[in-house]
Amino acid sequence: MSVVKQDIIESIKTVYDPEIPVNIWDLGLVYNIDITDDVVVIQMTFTSPTCPMMEELMEMVKSAVQSVAGVNDVVIDLVWNPPWDISKMSEIARLELDLTEQGW
Repeated sequence: MSVVKQDIIESIKTVYDPEIPVNIWDLGLVYNIDITDDVVVIQMTFTSPTCPMMEELMEMVKSAVQSVAGVNDVVIDLVWNPPWDISKMSEIARLELDLTEQGW
């Protein structure tokens, strides 16, 4: 069975930052998804290296992606470059958080 990237993205969209009512995909925390056979490598970051929920959120992502049919293993690659900034957020997230270009 082939793993479909869109299915991975939809599973990631079920993971929400507990402090912000927006999922981590729309927050722009996921930089890359690489699928090789049944292994998914997710390159992601956080808004801050001192995020108190970092470990829990990475486990939530791993669990969500492992639930996708055909996925055997999930590797989270935590990166800090490029640093996260508000421009990485989707338009949906900016609207949800009432962040217009004038506001940031």
